[in-house]
Amino acid sequence: MKKVCAAAFVLMFIASTASMSFAARVKCEVTKVDGETVTFNCGDDADKFKEGDKIKISTPKGAAVEGC
Repeated sequence: MKKVCAAAFVLMFIASTASMSFAARVKCEVTKVDGETVTFNCGDDADKFKEGDKIKISTPKGAAVEGC
């Protein structure tokens, strides 16, 4: 019985973390930078955010420099 309960909890944990990570992907474009304030344009996905949400932003990766 303990093995069945443990397996059920592991499956529920995996399912909940996988759904959160997929739901958090939104592509936005920076439209304005004013000091410490950054404004984004997320189009139709903007309704997924509310005031006070904490988000993680990754910086764009630079182009690779190729040698001769």
